[in-house]
Amino acid sequence: MTLLEPKIWEGQIYSGGWTAPRGGTAPIVEPATGTALGTTGLATAEDVAAASAAAAAAQPEWAATSFEERAAVLRRAGALIEQHADELHTWMIRETGSVPGMVGFGTHVASQECYEAAALASRPVGEILPTAQPRLSLLRRVPVGVVGVISPFNAPLILSSRSVAPALAVGNAVVLKPDPRTPVAGGFVLARVFEEAGLPPGLLHVLPGGAETGQALVADPRVRVISFTGSTAAGRKVALLGAEHLKRVHLELGGNSALVILDDVDVDQVASVGAWGSFLHQGQICMTAGRHIVHERVADAYVVALASHAENLPVGDPATGAVALGPLIDAGQRDRVHQLVTASVDGGARLAAGGAYDGLFYRPTVLDAVREDLPAYSQEVFGPVAPVIRFSTVEEAVRLAADTSYGLSLGILTRDAMRGLALAEQIPTGIVHINDQTVNDEAVAPFGGVLDSGTGARFGGQSNLDAFTDQRWITVRGELPAYPF
Repeated sequence: MTLLEPKIWEGQIYSGGWTAPRGGTAPIVEPATGTALGTTGLATAEDVAAASAAAAAAQPEWAATSFEERAAVLRRAGALIEQHADELHTWMIRETGSVPGMVGFGTHVASQECYEAAALASRPVGEILPTAQPRLSLLRRVPVGVVGVISPFNAPLILSSRSVAPALAVGNAVVLKPDPRTPVAGGFVLARVFEEAGLPPGLLHVLPGGAETGQALVADPRVRVISFTGSTAAGRKVALLGAEHLKRVHLELGGNSALVILDDVDVDQVASVGAWGSFLHQGQICMTAGRHIVHERVADAYVVALASHAENLPVGDPATGAVALGPLIDAGQRDRVHQLVTASVDGGARLAAGGAYDGLFYRPTVLDAVREDLPAYSQEVFGPVAPVIRFSTVEEAVRLAADTSYGLSLGILTRDAMRGLALAEQIPTGIVHINDQTVNDEAVAPFGGVLDSGTGARFGGQSNLDAFTDQRWITVRGELPAYPF
């Protein structure tokens, strides 16, 4: 069976089955070649309203379904992702510009999200509370009802599945809005997977669309929780609109993560780690190492080694060649990356490698002699750029790493792991990796950032229960109490 046969989804949205959208269609463009891979339907606010109404109608029966049945659907969904991995990889490579290793990681994490969500369905749904009254006092978790999910282009299968799967597992319905540039990997894959896994109709809706579609989803009164992954600027708008409508909003936003390299390292080893942290998926990952903070004793050698990695990494079409980096998603993103690089060089940074592009293929770039005020260091680049700044004392390293509005991920490289852990305690961030780079993700681990990187851990393990259920206090008495009225 071909899971993603285009005739199934071509020009459609998924809402009560595959149906024609009210907003017309748009081409799905392969960033490596500019070729149209197909067309996606574009949902309107009217489509969102119809989907949320259908989801709200279907959800109570799903919530009342045995946890065993819900878990079985999630397990079948995970197995289908694994069984069709080769087909999914082809689509993801061409639609997102990912190299094979990245898409393999994507299908692995997405299947694990489904399996972990299946286990979530059978977790305890509450606890017994102490009470000073002669009664039984309980806390019970209940589904919120309809969850709205807004996912981005960069790792669309992972960033959609990690909200969709647990939300469904605990008894909710879901309306998913993937980025219209990557609607297949970000949405139609999950529509087809859950369709084949036996998810009852009406519980999952996939509505590709732009900002207006997202605004309609956030504002819809039937959607009680929004799970948003995207830029900090867009996340602020989502948060404001969610607050206006008094609904819970979970935000996983941007980052400018620091990779701190102490003076006791093997430079050749850490250069490989640093290259992976900055150049994987062309730097289009929220956890990308955007600031290399390197001790002055090893900095010169590190820049040479990192630049050598950058110069030797092949860049090209991942669908046709063995490359390490594919294309950026579109010309707008390429131009923004190049502007940040050129402005930093004009401001005094030294270009040690890269800084050039061919079409959407941007060379992995190393910037040396960077200052804190230069834009490629101070801003999230979202491209394959590694700015290197030097420090002389541990106190200076802490100040540099903490001097950012973001707080998503942190990597510290040192031969003394406990020294690294003590350093990390002084830097606000949602994720810390001692002796690894900043890009890591596991379905069992809490994921989320602080400060401008989001509203804390909202995905993984217990965090999924917190994200997608409400807590209800219940008391039970054997007899009516006597009141003085």
